This record gives sequence, structure tokens and C-alpha cells, in this order.
Amino acid sequence: MLDKILQWDRDAFVYLNSLGIEQYDIFWSTVTKFPPWLPLFAFIIILFFVKFPKREAITMILTLLVMVLFVATVTDLTKNVVARLRPNNDEEINTLIRILRSPSGFSFFSGHASSSFSVITITVLFLRRKFKWVYLFYIWPLLFAMSRVYVGVHFPIDLMVGALVGIFSAWLFYKLYGVLILPYLKLNHRV
Repeated sequence: MLDKILQWDRDAFVYLNSLGIEQYDIFWSTVTKFPPWLPLFAFIIILFFVKFPKREAITMILTLLVMVLFVATVTDLTKNVVARLRPNNDEEINTLIRILRSPSGFSFFSGHASSSFSVITITVLFLRRKFKWVYLFYIWPLLFAMSRVYVGVHFPIDLMVGALVGIFSAWLFYKLYGVLILPYLKLNHRV
């Protein structure tokens, strides 16, 4: 069963990667990096301070940062335990695919997917009652994750599992915030 899933994953990757068009290489090579997304992060931080009291906004941002550290740690530990080769390093398929990036680390699961989906999911959970359009932020992790197939460094399952880990981590930290931090903030606000 696992062999069939992994074969489907390889086949799906080769097919999706082959859809790449050279004219779009610069776009996808840019989308796959963090720096072009910094204005989005700045905008999110501004939204927290616009819609919440300063102390609450700061604790939300700190919760988000601790969550990102947690997600990065879980991602790195999993990659080292599973030790799955990236497509660009897999000799069975690397001659069949377009490779625009050549990282040497392991593939399973995608840190780009886990981190981006965690950041946007917790942002949506915090801001969904303030802005109905906040769900549009999911454009970033979708493009960010898709770019990893395009540049030749992640299999589809790496991205799907990374996205699920990110979403679950965001939900977990949002719940922890509600149970551990928010009551403390409200209690101190009354005093």
C-alpha cells in the first residue's frame, strides 16, 4: 500500500513539474522565497494592532512566533527521521524533471507548506471576526506550496502533510492562546 502511494506521489510530481513553462520560471523562483512575502507579514502585524488592544496584539504575535518555532522544530525533526530524498536529489526521477532549486536537505514534509499554512491559519483564526476577507490570505500558502513542485524540490504528499501539520498546529496554538493567555489578559485588564 505504501509503495503504491509513494509511486502515485512520484508520478504526480513528475506530471505536475512537467507542466512548468520556462516563461514563468522567474515568477515561481521568486514566489518560493520568503523575502517577497515580507510586506504580507507587515500587513498582518498592522491588522493585529488596528483591531486589538496593544497588549493583546503583542501576545497574539508572540503566540504566532512561538508556533512558528514549534512548527519548524517538528518539521526538521520529521525530515531527519523520515530522511526522504527531495525530487531533485532522487536519481530515479531527477533526469525527468525541471529543477530550478537544488537544496540538499530532506523532503518529507515541506517546511514551506507547514510554516505558511500555520501562519495564515492562526492569522485567520484571530482575525476572522474582524475581517471577512481574511481568508484571501490563503493565496500565499497555496502559491508558496505549489512553487515547491514547480521548482523541483517537493513531492505532493510533502506539501499535503506539511499543510495539515501547519493547520493543526495553528488550531492547537489558537486554542492554547484562548485557554492560557486570553483569560490572563482579560483578568489584568479589569484590575
